Amino acid sequence: MSNLIIEKLLAKTRRTDIPEFKAGDTVRVQVKIKEGDKERLQAFEGVVIKRDNGPQASFTVRKISFGQGVERIFPINSKVIDKVDVVRSSKVRRAKLYYLRGLRGKASRLRDVEKTG
Repeated sequence: MSNLIIEKLLAKTRRTDIPEFKAGDTVRVQVKIKEGDKERLQAFEGVVIKRDNGPQASFTVRKISFGQGVERIFPINSKVIDKVDVVRSSKVRRAKLYYLRGLRGKASRLRDVEKTG
């Protein structure tokens, strides 16, 4: 009985405004940044290299900034995330793309998928 109550509570707190995406997709995450008493949005755009599901779901986004690789982990149900946009989808054959960490430049490109619809 207690599992049913926990499931209902988790269903209430889940976000429904986040689109479906998977590892290999390029996403633009609008992050809320608080500076003093002001709040603004900052975009973090990169490739999703990992997606964890479950009650504490999260995803890891990797981008190259000034020649340096930057990774950021976002909990899906976080209030810091304002919006997630899928910029492009790529065909990958793995669920975790850790091998992208060792690639540079053109070698780190992924094959795009044509969107139907």
